[in-house]
Amino acid sequence: MEKKVSTWESLKILLREVGEFRSVSILTPVMMIGEVVVETMIPLLMASIIDDGIKAENMNRILLTGGLMLLMALAGLLFGALGGVFGARASTGFARNLRRAMFNNIESFSFSNIDRFSTSGLVTRLTTDVTNVQNAYQMILRMFVRAPFSMIVAMTMAFIINARIASIYFVAVLLLAFVLFFIMKRATAYFQKVFKQYDALNESVQENVSAIRVVKAYVREEYENDKFAKAAGNVYNLFVKAENNVIINMPIMQGTVYAVILLISWVGAHMIIQNELTTGNLTSLLAYCMNILMSLMMMAMVFVMVTMSSASAERIAEVLIEETDIKNPENGLLEVADGSVDFNHVNFSYRPGSGEWVLRDIDLHIKSGETIGIIGGTGSAKSSLVNLLSRLYDVQEGSVFVGGRDVREYDLPTLRNEVAVVLQKNVLFAGTILDNLRWGKKDATEEECREAAKMACADEFIERFPDKYHTWIEQGGANVSGGQRQRLCIARALLKKPKILILDDSTSAVDTATDARIRAAMETYIPGTTKFIISQRISSVENADRVIVMDEGRVAGFDTPENLTRTNQIYREVYETQKAGGGDFDMHKAGGK
Repeated sequence: MEKKVSTWESLKILLREVGEFRSVSILTPVMMIGEVVVETMIPLLMASIIDDGIKAENMNRILLTGGLMLLMALAGLLFGALGGVFGARASTGFARNLRRAMFNNIESFSFSNIDRFSTSGLVTRLTTDVTNVQNAYQMILRMFVRAPFSMIVAMTMAFIINARIASIYFVAVLLLAFVLFFIMKRATAYFQKVFKQYDALNESVQENVSAIRVVKAYVREEYENDKFAKAAGNVYNLFVKAENNVIINMPIMQGTVYAVILLISWVGAHMIIQNELTTGNLTSLLAYCMNILMSLMMMAMVFVMVTMSSASAERIAEVLIEETDIKNPENGLLEVADGSVDFNHVNFSYRPGSGEWVLRDIDLHIKSGETIGIIGGTGSAKSSLVNLLSRLYDVQEGSVFVGGRDVREYDLPTLRNEVAVVLQKNVLFAGTILDNLRWGKKDATEEECREAAKMACADEFIERFPDKYHTWIEQGGANVSGGQRQRLCIARALLKKPKILILDDSTSAVDTATDARIRAAMETYIPGTTKFIISQRISSVENADRVIVMDEGRVAGFDTPENLTRTNQIYREVYETQKAGGGDFDMHKAGGK
């Protein structure tokens, strides 16, 4: 489970990412304060026009004060515009930094870190959650500074003009503040739940899009539609409940505003008749009344946005504070001597401390340049074994040596550059074939890419494309077949010419003849590389120097294929079944334990 952080801790963590946008973040509230000061002066000038200009029939005073009001209005417009520009730059820059910091941290995660977060959850945090925080940040810089300052200044001016009428404002503000607090407290609980439902919604979309071929093949569109509708309905229901609480703000606000205006007008009219108040002062008081109550409405909007974004802030902070379980050592080794591999009594679990070992007492010693086959039933930890070589996971007990040194002593990029992996799930990226091949070696020439593709038997289909090596590959390799994806991924790995090459069931989608050609080509192209071939096919491993037989996380056999045929029951049963024409199968069905 990911670490939980409080709202205040989240705020501290997130504010570190303001970075180079601190100056505009400071200028935004300064502009807002300037706008409030200017707006505060306008009602006073209006009162002067009425009392000292119109009543006194002094046209010069009217023109002079009117001109000053115009200048104040223009100044207010300038302050407001600059505040908007600075606020937009500050909030969008803050959001950019948050996304960049989150993505950079996610890139540093080990597999065990990634296992703690769902893919859909990370997508929601990078998109919806950051957008919520961005909007809240802009509102805080502008409205949350402007509204309280405007309310305080207007209240002060109102008390200076007439404390009796200003007391009406004060009582109304206290009443509304209490009501707002009660409403926001009820709405917060719903907003905190809604973003977890966003994760479920994104997960439904991601799963459906990535598996669209399967959905259509099994005519499951209606099921997936119902599944998505349910997820969308959950988001809708929570938002409706939250908004039903928040929406009460508006009628309460408007009712209070109208009631205060009527009360001030009634009290003020009596005071004018009794010469306790001038008409201009009453006009100013009404203007300040609107300023105060509008400021309170702004604060209510800010509280709603902050309430929504507080849950988002906590979720973003959880990603930012997550520390990778696999640390790159200081002054790590920058060279891997050779491809020799030693597993020294290794115990490994995906959940450290649980006692549920995935690998138990693995003790293997492999020479550099050997070709090692690995077979075993589904769930026998074949992939888990080879994942330890490039420190995608770390062992809990024992050690793994590559090139004569513990893998934890190497500089991570150095180690992983020398251990090439072609995983079970072949991944291609949007770009040309050359772009994808150069993931193996970014400065590879086109000729080097062609040679690697030839070794992986990929050149035969690449040459049939109209644009050949410049053919565009869609995201995930959607426009090529499974076998073509596998061969491109093998070519990408061969291009690195690594010390160790791991083929994790990576020829399952090609025919046995092509599989044999690929293995033969590798012997020529990278003869000194240690090769691990994980496969369910006996034909893929029968020419290996030695074969590891895995069974429920343990090594059930490790010898040459010929010796295993005589001495290992699991290997012999698989060999005899497949050679007799039974095909590939799960070895646990062969009764091997």
